[in-house]
Amino acid sequence: MSEDLHPEDILEAAGKERVAPFYLFYGPGEFRMERALATLRTLLVPEAVRDLNLEVLYGDEPIEPEQVIHKASSLPFLGQRRLIILRRTESFNDGQLERFLPYLEKPSPSTCLIFISARTNFNTKFYRTFRDRGVAVLFDELKGNQVVPWIKTTASEDLGMTLDGEACAYLHAVVGNRLRELYSELEKLRLRYGETVSVEQVKESVTHSRVYTVFELMDAVSMRGCGSSLRILKRYLEEEDPREAPLGLISMLNRQIRLLWQAKGVLSKRGGAQEVQKKTGLPGFLAKKLIEQASCWTEKELQAALERLQWSDDRIKSGSSAKPILESLFLSLCR
Repeated sequence: MSEDLHPEDILEAAGKERVAPFYLFYGPGEFRMERALATLRTLLVPEAVRDLNLEVLYGDEPIEPEQVIHKASSLPFLGQRRLIILRRTESFNDGQLERFLPYLEKPSPSTCLIFISARTNFNTKFYRTFRDRGVAVLFDELKGNQVVPWIKTTASEDLGMTLDGEACAYLHAVVGNRLRELYSELEKLRLRYGETVSVEQVKESVTHSRVYTVFELMDAVSMRGCGSSLRILKRYLEEEDPREAPLGLISMLNRQIRLLWQAKGVLSKRGGAQEVQKKTGLPGFLAKKLIEQASCWTEKELQAALERLQWSDDRIKSGSSAKPILESLFLSLCR
């Protein structure tokens, strides 16, 4: 079994005009996937003939595999290659998916056919074909220590910006691992400050951003500041979507409490900032802050905090009003 490709693998190959006749794109990294598709459009199909040689199809619309195969088998018009993107491949049933197999055995060399699937079953012959051929591409979400390099590379290659490591780390600390929001913040920084951006300018910019409210909130709870936590919570709930914000906030609090727990564990073994940084994957300045915050908690209190978070999550999901539950949660965490 071939190891699944990473997005960078196919983009590098496409830049050298080495493209497979078909790929399977799958995984939770939606933003990375959309950016890769945009790059492939540019590399494979010149803008002058894009309307003629690029098609986007949807598996949940009235379309049969034979129609997709017919389009993929057609020669490019006034260009060297056709690009066909089939979204929502998972909408086809197993019988329909098997009807693609003869084409996958003998694909058109002048077409790049990309299947995008939200659900995959590599035990079936259709999906296994991609893995066996080495053309299954996993778009995973970036882990904590991968995000800062991604910010630096994306800023440089996509936006022509120069950010040093501390500026990238601060942006990551405020926004988190949400690539779409990180990219949006980078675009704002580029418009506001130009090609070279310092950590001070990042701080100034994101302080006025909605995502900074969450950063403030995590800090206030971690330091067990009751009054400040409730004030920021009120502002957060006013700014964010009332349907999605409460559960998203509990998820972020869960992550923060677990980070505090990890730091507490390191400190109990007489470790320092370097060990906390290695354990949590946080940049140095945040590891030092986490150590200060962890000193405000006992392990028993952190355990109780996780249990309280679970209780609050269950209550909100069951339909209870989120605002009083969150206010009670924050009071209990900060006491």
